[in-house]
Formats: sequence, structure tokens, C-alpha cells
Amino acid sequence: MIETRYHDSVKVLQALSAPADAAPFDRAEWFALLAETGLAPMIAVAGEGSEVAALALTENAGRITPLRNWYSFTWRALAPAGAVGDRLLEAIARQLKSRGWRVTLEPVPGEDGSAERLARAFRVAGWQVAVEPCDINHILPVQGRSFAEYWETRPGPLRTTLKRKAKKVDVEVLTHFDAQVWADYEAIYAASWKPAEDQPAMLRAFAEAEGAAGRLRLGIARAEDVAVAAQCWTVENSIAYIHKLAHLESHKPLSAGTTLTAALFRHVIDIDKVALVDFGTGDQSYKADWMEEVRPRFRIDCLDPANPRSWMPLAKRLVRRGAP
Repeated sequence: MIETRYHDSVKVLQALSAPADAAPFDRAEWFALLAETGLAPMIAVAGEGSEVAALALTENAGRITPLRNWYSFTWRALAPAGAVGDRLLEAIARQLKSRGWRVTLEPVPGEDGSAERLARAFRVAGWQVAVEPCDINHILPVQGRSFAEYWETRPGPLRTTLKRKAKKVDVEVLTHFDAQVWADYEAIYAASWKPAEDQPAMLRAFAEAEGAAGRLRLGIARAEDVAVAAQCWTVENSIAYIHKLAHLESHKPLSAGTTLTAALFRHVIDIDKVALVDFGTGDQSYKADWMEEVRPRFRIDCLDPANPRSWMPLAKRLVRRGAP
């Protein structure tokens, strides 16, 4: 017998077994950081015997969405593999009709079957489901190469830039959290071209925890003792994740960001021996210089056809499908 229940605390996720390919965004600690930013968790849990599945969600006026923010590369179900996990997800999807009329899940990966599995669970549970790409993810499969071998395949202008500018800055890659380096990162980011951080305290807490766990790779580039570029990466399960990077526009001619990125690639490839480098979401043109493949991220939009609030968006969906 499957039991389905809801929790308003992410603590329940601590009892779940992490998937073998767990990413930073699958861990209970990540969802705890999200909850501390003010998001209201609605953790849907289903259990059958010793097997448990969960969806980390939040709800507002009947609209159910993932418990996530813009720092999350992906969001996916926390469920055991196989038929039991499928049944548990279907039970959660069915029960969610009592909590909302629309469930929109994003950005869900497809390469591990997550998008297909969730879409199938909601369809079986009676939802009208639409799946569409919502973002892309640039990656580098290392394929056993050394950094030198990888670097030989990079675009000529990128290699030339590093050759000409590498000696103009001093770079350092730390595998622990350093408060002064983090302060330098925050100052660089604040002065960069990028939008203001959404939740800087969350990002710092994440970096501190990753540093304590040995997963942090914190890079800093200095020119004449002035911090001019900084990056935050983590390494987990043979994957390097590029979370944040910034450089000072005032020192752009130094190409410090390029030099620092190359140093971090060298570190994760030659020292950490990662199998994959993940550049997160977004189709910024510079990512193609460093990465070699692109993966889609999906939006799974589920409407309850029995709920009158769904009828208008369902009608619009049908019109879009019928449009030439």
C-alpha cells in the first residue's frame, strides 16, 4: 500500500537515499538553503514498504512549482529507479490534484530519463501534460583527455588570448572556503556587468558547506595584488560544476577571466580527474568556446482537466498545437 503525505519542512528529505549520480541540487542541504531564502517548501512524499520518493515543491494559489531558484542548474524527482519508483511518482502526481490545478516542473534534465519519467507519471495520474525545451546546458565530456590534449582542440583565438595574457595575472585555485577570497569575489561580482545576486547569503553558505566537504574549487585572479576575476566551481561524482564567474570590466584588457577559467579547467581535469564539466544553463556565446556538447532542459507543464481553472490554458494549448 502506498502512503502519500506532505511536509512543510525539508528535513524529511534527509532520510532519502541520495541517487548514485547526485548533483548539488539533489541534496537535502541544497533544499534547506532554498528554504532559508524564504521559499515555502511543500515536500510531497510517497512510500511503499522501505521505498520512498519525494518531489521538493512550493505552492502559491494552486500553482505548484519546484523548490528552486536561479542557482539551480536542474530540478528532478527524488525517487528510486524502477517500477516501484514509478508507482510512487504516480501516486504523488495523483494526490497533487488535491493541492493545486497546475504543476509546472523545470528545468528537468532529459539525458537521465527524468523528464520522460515525470511526464509519464503525471499523464498516468490523469493530468494533461505538455513537455517543451526551456533552456540548454553546455557540457564538456572529458573522455580521458589531459588538459593539454583538451586545450589543443580549443578555438585558435581563445588559445592565443591565453598565450598572450596568462602572465599578466596571478591565479590561485583553492579547495577550501576563504573568507577574504569570497569577499573579493563579491566585490568583483558587484562591479561586473552581471545583474545583482538574487540570494548572496545562500551562495556564500553553499560555498562554505562545499568547502568543508572538500568539493569547492574557488578561483581568484589578481593583477598587481588587485583581485580582478573570481569563479566558484564544485566537484562531485566526477562532475565539475561551474556555478559563478565574474571579472572587473575595468581590467577587461587583461583577459583575467580567460586565464582563470583555463586554470580551473586544468585543475579539475588533471588533478580532480573529472569525467564531465557542466557549465549550467544559458546559451551565452562564450560557453561554446570551452564546451563541446549541448543538452536540453525541459519544462513539464501539467494541467488538471477536471479543474475549471485549467480549461482556459488547456484551450490555449490546443490552439497553439493546431497553429500552422
